[in-house]
Amino acid sequence: MQEARYTVLRQAFATARQERRARHRDIASALHISEGELLAAHLGAFSEAESPLKARRLRAQWQDLIAALEPLGTVMALTRNESCVHEKVGVYSQVSAMGPQRQMGLVLGGAIDLRVFYSHWQHGFAVTEHLADGALQHSLQFFDAAGGAIHKVFLKPESDLAAYEALVARFLAEDQHPGLSLGEAWQDPAEQPDHAINVEAFHAEWAGLRDTHDFFGLLKRHGLSRVQALRLAEARFVQPLPLSSVQALFSRAARQGVSIMVFVGNPGMIQIHSGPIHKVAMMGPWINVLDPGFNLHLREDHITSAWLVRKPTVDGLVCSMELFDAQGRTIAMMFGERKPGQAERADWRELLESMAEGQTETVPC
Repeated sequence: MQEARYTVLRQAFATARQERRARHRDIASALHISEGELLAAHLGAFSEAESPLKARRLRAQWQDLIAALEPLGTVMALTRNESCVHEKVGVYSQVSAMGPQRQMGLVLGGAIDLRVFYSHWQHGFAVTEHLADGALQHSLQFFDAAGGAIHKVFLKPESDLAAYEALVARFLAEDQHPGLSLGEAWQDPAEQPDHAINVEAFHAEWAGLRDTHDFFGLLKRHGLSRVQALRLAEARFVQPLPLSSVQALFSRAARQGVSIMVFVGNPGMIQIHSGPIHKVAMMGPWINVLDPGFNLHLREDHITSAWLVRKPTVDGLVCSMELFDAQGRTIAMMFGERKPGQAERADWRELLESMAEGQTETVPC
């Protein structure tokens, strides 16, 4: 019975890819399953006529697997959430893991810059697919307990295919039967009512911040969601922005040559671009950055609120634009490119201030 279901899923996938060139995520949604379940239907032996895709299950040794990616050479890293896709081309180097049971990971090798939260990683696959243009695409894809995508690694023409196959052989799971054991998707803690927050103490701690990385701890100590914190913050540190300012920010940054940092993530991964951007294009509701080593695809119609946020640090104020959806989930955050110990770029401050012109209670960064 289950095998018949997997056959139906594989055939539906093949039809959608052939007729509409639909994306994995959209095919899974149309079939009312998760993307991880769609790939898991492609495990095991089946006729090549059923589907152009083949998946192999990987062992849950995620920290060691990510640390073993460097020999593959240049690849494309992809991280997304419901509203934004972030793609970077580079090499996985300077990989480390730390904390209890090595649940926090870093990749700091330059173009590919990641913050990894392995406690959310549950399923992984090596995926091979024959594309419509005849190319054979190889990737590694990782999912949470509910089968939601966390992170993907796609081989490029210049990648080392032999190193990829050696890595897959090293981390191949014993169980290659189709199907996925599903758990619950991560849910953010319920937001406390505003009256339960010690706003005075919260304001004092924000004013005393010394590093942007301390902001998460500040929210946790006070039991605040990120959007709630921005609503309750002092006006000198936050300012709501027009939703149209997002497109304007990218367009002006490209035109003026401002080097920026773009953070996009989900509960299991944050991926970061640092540097200038060049080609910005609108395609329907999507704001797109289409550069050789960096692509971004952001659903402007999913943005419910945009904020200019100022955080004190030992290096002076650090200012960002932060975007949220209707559920209060972070879509993306943009900063000026900087390293610890450096003051914020003047051109970034000027650009961000220009987004706030005409708004009430404008406070210079």
